[in-house]
Amino acid sequence: MQITQSLHRAVQAVPHEVCTVFGERKRTFAEVADRVARFAGALQRLGVGDGERVGIYALNSDRYHEFLLAVPWAGGVVNPVNVRWSPAEVAYSLVDCQTEILLVDDAFIGTIAEVREKAPALRTVIHMGEHAAPDGVLDYEELISGTEPVEDVRRRDRDLYGIYYTGGTTGAPKGVMLDHRAMLTSAMGSSISAGTVALRGVLLHAAPMFHLADGAAGNQANLTLSTHVMVPSFTPAGVIEAIQEHGVTNLFLVPTMIQMLLDAPESASADFSTVEQVLYGASPMSETLLRRAQDVFANAGFIQAYGMTELAPVATVMSPADHGRPELARSCGRAAAHSEVRVVDPDDTELPPGDVGEIVARGDHVMQGYWNKPEETEAALRGGWMHTGDMGYMNEDGYFFVVDRLKDMIITGGENVYSVEVENVLAKIPQVESVAVVGAPDEEWGERVHAFVILREGETLTLEEVQAFCKEHIANYKIPRSMEIVPVFPLSGAGKILKRDLRKELWDDAGRSVN
Repeated sequence: MQITQSLHRAVQAVPHEVCTVFGERKRTFAEVADRVARFAGALQRLGVGDGERVGIYALNSDRYHEFLLAVPWAGGVVNPVNVRWSPAEVAYSLVDCQTEILLVDDAFIGTIAEVREKAPALRTVIHMGEHAAPDGVLDYEELISGTEPVEDVRRRDRDLYGIYYTGGTTGAPKGVMLDHRAMLTSAMGSSISAGTVALRGVLLHAAPMFHLADGAAGNQANLTLSTHVMVPSFTPAGVIEAIQEHGVTNLFLVPTMIQMLLDAPESASADFSTVEQVLYGASPMSETLLRRAQDVFANAGFIQAYGMTELAPVATVMSPADHGRPELARSCGRAAAHSEVRVVDPDDTELPPGDVGEIVARGDHVMQGYWNKPEETEAALRGGWMHTGDMGYMNEDGYFFVVDRLKDMIITGGENVYSVEVENVLAKIPQVESVAVVGAPDEEWGERVHAFVILREGETLTLEEVQAFCKEHIANYKIPRSMEIVPVFPLSGAGKILKRDLRKELWDDAGRSVN
């Protein structure tokens, strides 16, 4: 199994069909294959050999797609950099896995001097933007035009494909090592589990391409000979325009993006009839938001994928048919075709249906480990199972329900409160646009339930109103005892709310530390 195999197949089957679209630029599969082979040759001339890491620090583009194929074609390993990081964090990831070659676009070329200062081993920078390359930096298009195509070295199976750094929501980022077999096992298994495998679709890359969630959707599109449409980054107007102009059939969006898309004025008159599949993940979606999305994307089947980077990234899948069952509204689906999933107690003993414990998974999609972190690897993969850090349970029919992150569970007065449960209730309040619930320090209870709330435009809301609403839905000890109205939430590159940052602010103010 190898990532580049899909491109070889496409050149045989549909060489003159459109492979990538970026702005006004369209390229066929044959053109993309030629460019990939030429850029791979350029990388080899620059010293990329077996397993050499090559980084990319850029917004979405057709060239990003080429990079993801050209690096393994040349024999290397991809290191996609989180574009939300500071230069110091970027340098950390480059130093951590000894990345000596980095591709950069127009958006980030201005930070390279600082990155190089903090990562002195970075010997080569390649500019892949639309403007001229600055002095001391190689030009992507000149490398392609000036290099003859080379044969694919065909890295495969257990050869390392990429090092994907975790978002750091619970601490310093760790480099997740994923091989070719893991990436393709996850892509194939999740496609089969969703029951929506179809050839020649049109996938929109609006989520960041550095993140594995979008990468997994891209791998599925490669396998089905689909067209890739890229927008540099997510904006509601940009997504709506791309859908209508290019007949997009497949979307991957995180719930925060879906919310912004539905709230955009342009969506009221937009034609979304071409969209056949909406894949979402990275964080839960409230029932209210899901219903709104299903009304807007009336022709689309909705698919939820649950997992993590360490699982390449899918563990369970909620199919379109499952979305029609009210009793499964908060489920993340059943174990995907390629994944074995169970719920365990702190001693790693499997729990019966209905009991809450940690969700663990195993299969060929599981990471090799964390780069240069043997102790963390051993802890995460103990017993041969990837320990997700998510608390949940399985029902009698094999459907999984995530109730919280281990670190997000609130213990107040000796009672366990799962923040997701409280958030689901608060999301039903008409004035609430988005919400995050965390534990705040409390002298009496140890921790109290605290809600951070973003309100809809022009709305007001008091803690007393929130508490009165909650009393109709959840036990008293789960009801927020404090609340803060905020304009925005801190987000990871995958669009997840960084609850660690929210907690840290509360605990720092109290003069106490938080993990």
